[in-house]
Amino acid sequence: MKLFYTPTSPFVRKVLVCAHELGLADRVQTVLLRPSPTHADPTLSHENPLNKIPALVRDDGRALYDSPVICEYLDALAGGGGLLPRDGDARWDVLRTQALADGVLDASILVFYERLHRPRELHWAAWLDGQTQKALQGLDALDALAPSFGDAPDLGQIAAACAVGWLEFRAPYGDIRAGRPALAAWYARFAARPSMLATAPVG
Repeated sequence: MKLFYTPTSPFVRKVLVCAHELGLADRVQTVLLRPSPTHADPTLSHENPLNKIPALVRDDGRALYDSPVICEYLDALAGGGGLLPRDGDARWDVLRTQALADGVLDASILVFYERLHRPRELHWAAWLDGQTQKALQGLDALDALAPSFGDAPDLGQIAAACAVGWLEFRAPYGDIRAGRPALAAWYARFAARPSMLATAPVG
């Protein structure tokens, strides 16, 4: 399988952490791309018309995107039920946690790109404030959930860890652990997992 990726993407990292946790990392060949939000990459667009990473090209040549779909596919490929419960409330809880963490990232990446790509005099303060509020509320919700996270990793925890890891890597809000003791303590433990160490962002 080929995974189109960039080493700084938290959504790519989520896929790679899942692959490591499921014992599938050696089956995933990474293909480095650095797509721009302002210019479509033709190679990536061929596999994903939305021109977003990650995109996974399966052994049969069919592509999957984006990260929630790829992660669920990897879990099924490994036999199912490893990182995503097969049914019941546990399944919906994991998927909801993943959606929460991904939403924190979605808002935060918008903040990051606004500051990085738009001239400072054109920054839209209300937009930045609104996206920041969403992200910080999401982090507060993850802090409330953290005491319920079990010892065995699941897709929701992986998504949460990748979100926190990216926020500490890019630091759009400064110290996000302050005032969130449960999330901070849980993340310190989870970040020491081999899958997290092997996929730490660089660049």
